Amino acid sequence: MIEITDKSKCCGCSSCVQRCPKQCISMREDEQGFLYPIIDTLKCIDCSLCEKVCPMLNPSLAKEPLQVFAAKNKNEEQRLRSSSGGMFILLAQYIIKQGGVVFGARFDQKWEVEHCYAETIEELEPLMRSKYVQSNIGNTYKEAEQFLKQGRSVMFVGTSCQIAGLKRFLRKEYNNLLAIDFICHGVPSPGIWRKYLEEIKFSLSEAAGKNSVLSFSLKPMPVITGINFREKQNGGYGWKKFGFEVRIKLPSEGDKNSVLKSDIFYENIFMRGFLSNLYLRPSCYRCTAKNGASGSDLTIADFWGIQDYHPEFDDDKGTSLVFVHTDKGKSVIERLKTKIDVLESNMSEAIESNPSYTRSVSIPEKYSLFWKTFIKSESVFISVMATMKLSIKDRIKRKVKNRFAKVIKSDLNKY
Repeated sequence: MIEITDKSKCCGCSSCVQRCPKQCISMREDEQGFLYPIIDTLKCIDCSLCEKVCPMLNPSLAKEPLQVFAAKNKNEEQRLRSSSGGMFILLAQYIIKQGGVVFGARFDQKWEVEHCYAETIEELEPLMRSKYVQSNIGNTYKEAEQFLKQGRSVMFVGTSCQIAGLKRFLRKEYNNLLAIDFICHGVPSPGIWRKYLEEIKFSLSEAAGKNSVLSFSLKPMPVITGINFREKQNGGYGWKKFGFEVRIKLPSEGDKNSVLKSDIFYENIFMRGFLSNLYLRPSCYRCTAKNGASGSDLTIADFWGIQDYHPEFDDDKGTSLVFVHTDKGKSVIERLKTKIDVLESNMSEAIESNPSYTRSVSIPEKYSLFWKTFIKSESVFISVMATMKLSIKDRIKRKVKNRFAKVIKSDLNKY
């Protein structure tokens, strides 16, 4: 039976939960906000199915892609609404039009992230765009299996470990399954995200109260109406320097005057902590599904660095990086080629600015400090700021480095 003694050896895919014939495994959230399987040993029949479908216990080998290219959706409206180059919506629409089903991640009513499926074009909108929180996979492996057995085309999009979990869960190959993962440097804690949302609503309520005659006790709590981790249209943002946006409205204002919290990504507290790897799942620091090992047909991502290799292809509206792993994936791309601007690339260019494709991130030096501070303060803002606060020595080093860089740049401009 599955027994988690080392949390770095569980990616939280819940393949074990969904495959258990006695339904004696459930997922429980730990103190860091991540889900782990718990077994009711009285119901367990020791069939070992949970171990057989675990992608961490049964990792696959790395695999070289058949093809690597940069891509842009020719539909500019779709591309601007996407986080990257608009490949997801093209692929998803193709599957839906074939009478198929698309699985992906969306926000639930509490603005937490969950996996679900869509059967219509209209239902695809919530599945678009990046969501930097580990999704609750729920029973979507089971649901996907049912659709596959019915003969319907299924497109399943998830992190590499989620795709690895799906493939282990299914225990056989399906010609009607299109499995897609994306380059992932790690998934943040749902618990941290939940707490961050509470802090956002409180801070915006405070700000709203300063502009009203309401007493402190009567300040209205904002209602979140939209979240976008990768805004590149509003606020003057672009694809490379995207914005983190939260849309809210105050109950006292009815449906009027939506308030917008908007930060460029490197100034947003949650994004700073995420990009500094402070609250990733423990297994993310030892990911076994890197480098094509997930079993996906396609890997899609941002083609960071495209401006250095192919500046003529870059317009700062989003460029996708696509790895084709199977003939099935290649066939689907071929059918969509009239809707995509494509530029052939290679592994060297692709992973130069996307190292997370091949290797896991390291545990940050101040990882323990963050969690110690968070447990004590119960504040994401305080914990991130305390953890990322530079010492006097580090500040001096940064100033010297910046001054030196300016001098070098000034000298180069003379020639």
